[in-house]
Amino acid sequence: MRSRKSGDRKQPGEPGNDAAKIPSRAEVLKFLADNPDLSAKRELIRAFGIKGAARRPFNDLLREMRDEGLIAGGRRRVRPSAGLPSVAVLEIPPDADPEAMLAYPLKWDTEAGPRPPVEIVTPHRARVVPGPGDRVLARIERRDGETPAYGARAMKILDRPRRAMIGIVHQTKGGARLEPVERKGREATIRAGDLGDAKDGDLVEVEPIGEGRAAAARVTSVVGNPLSEKAISLIALTNLDIPHTFSGAALAEAEAAEPAGAKDREDWRDVPLVTIDPEDAKDHDDAVHAAPDPDPANPGGFVITVAIADVAFYVLPGTALDREAYERGNSVYFPDRVVPMLPERLSTDLCSLRPGENRPALAVRMVVGPDGERRGHSFHRVLMRSAARLTYTQAQAAIDGNPDEVTGPLLEAVLKPLWAAHGALRTAREKRQPLDLDLPERRIRLDRYGLVADVVVPERLAAHRLIEEMMIAANVSAAETLEAYDTPLLYRVHDAPSMQKLEDLRTALKTMQLSLVKDRALRPLHFNRILARAGDHPSPELIHELILRAQAQAEYADDNYGHFGLNLRRYAHFTSPIRRYADLVVHRALIRALGLGPGGLSEATENKLAGIGQHLSMAERRAMAAERETEDRLLALYLADKVGERFTGRISGVTRAGLFVSLDTTGADGFVPAASLGRDWFRLVEAELALVGDETGERFRVGDRVEVRLIEAAPMAGALRFELLSEGEVTAAGRRRGAPRRGARRQRRGRKRSA
Repeated sequence: MRSRKSGDRKQPGEPGNDAAKIPSRAEVLKFLADNPDLSAKRELIRAFGIKGAARRPFNDLLREMRDEGLIAGGRRRVRPSAGLPSVAVLEIPPDADPEAMLAYPLKWDTEAGPRPPVEIVTPHRARVVPGPGDRVLARIERRDGETPAYGARAMKILDRPRRAMIGIVHQTKGGARLEPVERKGREATIRAGDLGDAKDGDLVEVEPIGEGRAAAARVTSVVGNPLSEKAISLIALTNLDIPHTFSGAALAEAEAAEPAGAKDREDWRDVPLVTIDPEDAKDHDDAVHAAPDPDPANPGGFVITVAIADVAFYVLPGTALDREAYERGNSVYFPDRVVPMLPERLSTDLCSLRPGENRPALAVRMVVGPDGERRGHSFHRVLMRSAARLTYTQAQAAIDGNPDEVTGPLLEAVLKPLWAAHGALRTAREKRQPLDLDLPERRIRLDRYGLVADVVVPERLAAHRLIEEMMIAANVSAAETLEAYDTPLLYRVHDAPSMQKLEDLRTALKTMQLSLVKDRALRPLHFNRILARAGDHPSPELIHELILRAQAQAEYADDNYGHFGLNLRRYAHFTSPIRRYADLVVHRALIRALGLGPGGLSEATENKLAGIGQHLSMAERRAMAAERETEDRLLALYLADKVGERFTGRISGVTRAGLFVSLDTTGADGFVPAASLGRDWFRLVEAELALVGDETGERFRVGDRVEVRLIEAAPMAGALRFELLSEGEVTAAGRRRGAPRRGARRQRRGRKRSA
């Protein structure tokens, strides 16, 4: 053995035998810090006396430390890693486990080894809660002796990188021109060598190339033919980055799922529950039943049962199914397709309450008095068998005296008790006075080519209101139960309108000779009084729309501030776990609180409810935007061959740039530029929600009935441009005194008048 000289490096201990103790991470890091000139791994081995059988575990330790970013170097060299800064941007992989989430630094010197994993630590009731696929700005701490070696707390969830621009290829000499699908998108040129497999008319994704003012792009993928079936909705899915294909792992889990049995469940298969849904519904996640309450203490009361598909039995926390359902947040419904939150094996099969088939459910049994007020409720995990799958029109027809072969046998024992119980719930609703908006809900019907065949407004039936009221009662019961058990939950909350929105609404109503009380404790009934007078107004639908615009947007939150629109103190979504992840969270919370078996809410998820609510609210807004964009594009495509035709409608909005007009027949919205209104200079008068001519006093106001001519339709952008044919109302004051004269900038085009 070589004798140690006084100038030798500091040694942590004398070499031992083959069974020498393997040093800890902290000991290795300390030795490297104390010996900064050390470079060869063999010197590290010698320093810790690693021999024989100890070499393999020691090499494994060094490899793990290198993978964690604690040390750097190759196979034969070792040096301390530069480490991570105290604040950095981290990326969370889309397939990360939500229960034990690992992230990786966005920027990392690859010469220092692989990116080190960083554990995302989420404190209880944290306001920023990232999920798989997120990019976050995080505060990072080094944790000596722990694995992973870094922990981080998210400070902010950053916007994801914008997807490549999408558009339509139009081939030109020597290349192509890209027509963007976004209304404010810029055209780009594509050289022949950058087209890839794209053909004229294809919908493609592109990435910008080069620098300078001239926009150039390269095709990265071909999405499809924009006029083919389902391509219009695919544009919105691609543009808004909405997941619409399931991973192999999620599909495999769904296919491997086995039907639930009766074990650990109450057997409710003899209860004649029925589903009542739209004609085109593919998933059926709620079933209802009602019967007179046999309790003599509740004369005239009812026992109402709402059974909801037990999705929590099939979708367990931490699985691929759970991760992808969370990422989607909800199903997205288009006229030509549904992008489900869960694979069809679950959404339309095992979790769908099919008639005559055993299905697991989480059910609530509610006792209501003759006044519709709930007197008690209880939750049960059951095995049920739906007695029938009914449509709204089918159930309504039976009640109206036209039963068919399905509803006939159910009329007396099932349907009439349901309608009687709904009568009691309706009494409670009238007393509660929720916001009573009644806006027509247009539905686009497509032909076999996926193009618009017609636009209809389905009739609003009592059957619709029956299901709504029973679902509301079940949702309230879920929230009350979880509060009683002191279990955290996701509330569905809806704030009162802001002061600014109320002032804007008062201004708009004043122009229609209507007034809204100035009351600090404004309640839905105050709006309902105005809505009751709307029937006598020339544009009742406008009043409904103005009141709707004044409302705040509903969202999900772990803090409860009530539901203003429904006029409820507590409310949670429980009734649609097939299509809303928030409902699945509530199911898990009930299962855990009531001890109903596996699939309950984990403590890790409980700590993240604030962030989960934020994510699900975002996903809901994203889905609404996609549905709206798709309808706009479909209607623009439908009207594209009607350029030059006349339509009637009403002015639905005004800006300095012009008027928005909503057509009567289709509900399609288009724009009338102010520059096309005439020779006068039109300015925005916000107090009147109108554009008013400086010299003539001619006024175009929100709600006015107008006739327009379609000038241009841009289907891929979903945009329409109209020419106004109607005359505006001339105010008694004529030209407003003191208005600035802008003769040099007056519009040069005269408006074409109707013949």
